[in-house]
Formats: sequence, structure tokens, C-alpha cells
Amino acid sequence: MTAASSPAAAPRRTSVSTHILDTSRGRPAGGVAVQLSVRDGDGGAWIAHGASSTDADGRCKNLPDLPEGTAQVRLRFEVAPYFARTAHHTPDNAEEQQDAPRARDSGPDTRTRGPFFPEVVLTFAVDPGEHYHVPLLLNPYGYSVYRGS
Repeated sequence: MTAASSPAAAPRRTSVSTHILDTSRGRPAGGVAVQLSVRDGDGGAWIAHGASSTDADGRCKNLPDLPEGTAQVRLRFEVAPYFARTAHHTPDNAEEQQDAPRARDSGPDTRTRGPFFPEVVLTFAVDPGEHYHVPLLLNPYGYSVYRGS
């Protein structure tokens, strides 16, 4: 078979995966709903493209491949329900363990108000044919993300 007659190589799909680690508990964050939206290179409207939730290991493995022409991706993590479920794991004296006085917060106690960030929305650019793994390190008062491998 010559190069001219060989079947064309299938184009590589662009894909996204994520996982969440709850740094306040030192454990994966399971059961967090994740929505995936995409936008093309023309900067058009965001289009919902899929949804899933993290498993017991905090991983979201079954997000769909991205459609051709995708230039930007948005992942939306619904973290408030997760923190509501895991609130009993937070020590009652967590506020006292902070280095700033409790009076620094102008609002009600987080046990009744909920987490400071009820959702986390990440937007990032993608190139065709690449895989993007985006870990989320999460706690009730903050988060950090990076491009993983």
C-alpha cells in the first residue's frame, strides 16, 4: 500500500478531563456536578456541551470530546452542595485555627451561609487535537487550578 492509497489518519480529538481534591479534608471531592460549555474562535455564545459529576476519586472521566472549531472551554463546578454534604467533617474550631480574627468576616457564619465560593467557573483556551487535564484544588475559602498532564 502506498502513502497515496493508505487511509487518512483520523484527526486527534480535543478532550478535557478534570478532578477535584478537597484540600481542607485531604481527600478527593466526589459527587460534584460539572458542566462543560464551549465557544468557537469567533467568540460567539457559550454552548452547553455536556455534564457529569466527579466519582469517589474526585475524577470526572466522561466529559465528551470537544467539537471541531472549539477555541475556548468553560468548566462550571457546583461546589456548594458538596460542602453542604461534607460540613460535618469540618472541625468546629476551624475559625479559631485561622490566623485572622473571626470578626474579619462581615457576614454570617459559613456553617449557615455556605462556602465563600458556591461555584467555581474556569475558562481556558484550547488547541485542536490536544488533551487538557484541569485539576481543581478546593477548600471552603479558596481554590487553585493548573493545567495537568
